[in-house]
Amino acid sequence: MPTQVLIPDFLTATLGFAVFLLGARLTRRIAILREFNIPEPVTGGLLAAAFFGLYGMVMNVQLEFSMASRDMFLVLFFASIGLNARLSDLVAGGKPLVILLVLTLITIVCQNVIGVAAAMAFDFPMQTGVLFGSAALIGGHGTAIAWAPDVAEVSGLTGAPELGIAVATIGLIVAALIGGPVAKFLIERDGLSPSRPDEAHSVGLPFEKEGHQSPITHISLMKVMLALNFSVIFGYILHDVISDAGLKLPLFVPCLLVGIVLGNLQPLLFPKASQISRTPSLAVISDFTLGAFLAISLMTLDFTTLSGLGLPIVATLAAQTLFAVLFVVYVLFPMLGRGYRAAVLAAGFGGFALGATPTAIANMTAVTKRYGPSPIAFVVLPLVSAFFVDIANAIVIQAIVNF
Repeated sequence: MPTQVLIPDFLTATLGFAVFLLGARLTRRIAILREFNIPEPVTGGLLAAAFFGLYGMVMNVQLEFSMASRDMFLVLFFASIGLNARLSDLVAGGKPLVILLVLTLITIVCQNVIGVAAAMAFDFPMQTGVLFGSAALIGGHGTAIAWAPDVAEVSGLTGAPELGIAVATIGLIVAALIGGPVAKFLIERDGLSPSRPDEAHSVGLPFEKEGHQSPITHISLMKVMLALNFSVIFGYILHDVISDAGLKLPLFVPCLLVGIVLGNLQPLLFPKASQISRTPSLAVISDFTLGAFLAISLMTLDFTTLSGLGLPIVATLAAQTLFAVLFVVYVLFPMLGRGYRAAVLAAGFGGFALGATPTAIANMTAVTKRYGPSPIAFVVLPLVSAFFVDIANAIVIQAIVNF
């Protein structure tokens, strides 16, 4: 029995910073990582996860990481996305938002069709198909863990939690690796570029402009952090109100909404004050918080959850990945207009269809870092993945589990 070793939160965050910097260094040294838009924290995070897994086996220990800082980085990141959003973005994003909602529902259904078929092909109970499908993929680790007990109860599969976690783990890795290459293919095949290349980056500072932005001072950073903290404080209050109303949403969703409100109210209420939205300081903090969150998330992946489930998971994930890529290239991209924003959203959609919202944002960040800004994409996709997915996913999963 391995000895459990608890890594305190401060050390977890410190390791996350080091892992991110490792990934950033490798990205700048290895051209193929930049060519295919592999997010920096993905490179360092996966290498660190492999190292920690090997260390655990050799030393017969099980590392458990405290995650409080990681979760706060996620909340701050989405608050920064909200502060960057303008009402004009939301109006312009109305049509792609509706299209993404419809395509997300189609994806959920198709993932579960593939999942049920795979479950039956490998002699698993039919209801476990949701763990091969949308519960673990578009839903991620949280949804897989939440539904595993129900699946175990109706199917009799005692290993349902391990199956869900394993599928979600591989899905997250694949999601982080396919989004950038898909966008590269679409952008370079069609010769796409941003409609407003001079627009400020809301997140994802270009490689060539790092360190050459307009002055970022302790004052500008303090103003941004104050605005972010207000967004989080009021986000907590809104989250409690929403919870009391019986609706379950992740904390980052109300923080995103409050950020949108504050970001649009500031120029109206304080027109002479220096702006927070679309500033280099906010872009830097957005990059920092997202990078830290994803580096910690990936470095703490437990590869031992994959043992004993090799062939069914590999075969199913291959089918799910093939579906996601074909769906993004031949359905989503054309329906969104075949433009640059559609290519950025294609990278993001591939990220959250197989992984999670932060993975989707990281994929889009890697693309815009190289090819140019697309601020509306960073508002539209989180709204879809945060509001709609959990509700639609729950309805479909419940129907299959109760079949």
